[in-house]
Amino acid sequence: MNMRTLLMTTALACSAFAGLAQAADTSSTQAVPYRYGMPLHVGKVIAMTEPSTSDCKVIKADMKYIDSASGKPEEITYKKLSDACSFQN
Repeated sequence: MNMRTLLMTTALACSAFAGLAQAADTSSTQAVPYRYGMPLHVGKVIAMTEPSTSDCKVIKADMKYIDSASGKPEEITYKKLSDACSFQN
């Protein structure tokens, strides 16, 4: 077997396995609404998103994180004041 063919086959196989591993990790988790006093075991924050608005108002924001206890990705929603409130007097 040609060395070049062997290397190309190995590279393609590794890419396929990496793609399958990523597809398995991105399982859709349902965002849990935060309740006061709810224990959060945040090991690492992956993303924080919120709708953009020019009005100062209460909005729902999302946080995706890795749970430090289980090691699984989790998602939580919470209410906060929009970023526009810090620019208004």
